[in-house]
Amino acid sequence: MTRSLDDAYADAGFDGHLPFGSNPALLIVDVVMAYLDPASPLYAGVEDALAANVALAAAARAAGVPVLFTRVVYGAGGVDGGLFYRKVPALKCFDAGSPLGAFPPALQPEPGDTIVTKHYASAFFGTSLASTLTALRVDTVLVTGFSTSGCVRATALDALQHGFAPFVVREACGDRDPRPHDANLFDLQRKYAEVIGLDEAIALLGGDARR
Repeated sequence: MTRSLDDAYADAGFDGHLPFGSNPALLIVDVVMAYLDPASPLYAGVEDALAANVALAAAARAAGVPVLFTRVVYGAGGVDGGLFYRKVPALKCFDAGSPLGAFPPALQPEPGDTIVTKHYASAFFGTSLASTLTALRVDTVLVTGFSTSGCVRATALDALQHGFAPFVVREACGDRDPRPHDANLFDLQRKYAEVIGLDEAIALLGGDARR
């Protein structure tokens, strides 16, 4: 009988789990208009994920959990985007001043939140994010945003490599096709992160599972 993919990975030793720590933060990756405006080349039809992020941000703020937003902004000609900017022409959406780089009206940073401006896929690469999380004594990062196969995956991987347990919230991530979305969530769960549902994430932010 053919084994399931889950069983095959588990039998090979890809079945470990990370504990949810005592000092989490919510990291909302690139939830900006480029993925939400149907006129954008990066539009991904991820309005449901936006709603999930709104709920998570509200839960985090209510619990006193740090909320961090990332965005992408490029200077003239995208020189600060290097080969990434050259490889993906759609990144011109994030040229400085473009309305597609703005946060959506439904999910705006509030006083006390942190905004991280990045140029590459990972929110950690070339930014002060790791230092900020360390200063906040964060041990666990709830990772959400767009796109699952791109910046969310890269950020979750780097969170692990910087010593922050990454918990990726399934309903709060999105991609332009369910196939890369599902494949990357599967791979993250098996190798680099914990992939959890929205309800569990909200409960964890509330602290019941951490007491």
